[in-house]
Amino acid sequence: MEEPGQLKRALLDATAGAIAGGISRTVTSPLDVIKIRFQVQLEPTASWALIRRDLSGSSKYSGMFQATKEIFREEGLPGFWRGNVPALLMVMPYTAIQFAVLHKLKTFVSGSSKTADHINLSPYLSYISGALAGCAATVGSYPFDLLRTILASQGEPKIYPNMRSAIFDILRTRGFRGLYAGLSPTLVEIVPYAGLQFGTYDTFKRWCMAWNNLRSSSISSTTGDSLSSFQLFICGLAAGTCAKLVCHPLDVVKKRFQIEGLQRHPKYGARVEQRAYRNLFDALHRILKSEGWHGLYKGIVPSTIKAAPAGAVTFVAYEFTSDWLESIITST
Repeated sequence: MEEPGQLKRALLDATAGAIAGGISRTVTSPLDVIKIRFQVQLEPTASWALIRRDLSGSSKYSGMFQATKEIFREEGLPGFWRGNVPALLMVMPYTAIQFAVLHKLKTFVSGSSKTADHINLSPYLSYISGALAGCAATVGSYPFDLLRTILASQGEPKIYPNMRSAIFDILRTRGFRGLYAGLSPTLVEIVPYAGLQFGTYDTFKRWCMAWNNLRSSSISSTTGDSLSSFQLFICGLAAGTCAKLVCHPLDVVKKRFQIEGLQRHPKYGARVEQRAYRNLFDALHRILKSEGWHGLYKGIVPSTIKAAPAGAVTFVAYEFTSDWLESIITST
């Protein structure tokens, strides 16, 4: 099969990445909303308060199932897709840029534009390629990430009725730089996160291919190098879980920067004041001091539950969409 040209290849990867990201984000939006509500809540959850014997402060959300019922009761089913439009506007260009840059980097270091040859890259090059692709995608789509967080965390009554009002208020109160609030911790987070996600995904794929080759040799089959959709799903599941568990504290810090000064209803508890944190290290220090180590892992349960299927759906959708688009391009 003839390989598509460089421009066609870039458009193919970008389109497949955008479609995969859009599907993944829409499917996992409820878990993302619950995760954000926990991350921006300054009060401890009930379980952690019991461990610390600190029951003086009540929390709006005290557990994943309780938070699910509370959001559904107050905001209805649409509440679980709060901020999904800016999320899609963020994730679709994000994954488009990410997969296009990733394929370009892997082509450069491997000397081949064939996707099949990229699996033979060393784990270190896979990690580095994934990290650089993640950085490029983050810078290109960050304002929509910030808007998604603000709209998903505001609760009821709404501070911003729509994305347009949020943009104008941010520009009025914080200026253009306000659209990039929290970018520094995001870039610090995305380097290990994207590196781990893509690096471990390639590693798990190699392991599955080795397992398939071992099985195929014993039954005289020649299909050892092909992976089933279930195997791709498991590889994506494992990659998303590993990356999220390691990088979650930085995601919490990023969310705190993104909602600085947001005037939420008092029922949601204390809010993050404007300029509450000087920088990334100051934010980490203040969260550790006031909320303890567990403060950096608020929302870890819905975050991990979301990251696993999100990674799996993204990778499977990308692989299938990419193969489908490539077959269309090469047949014309």
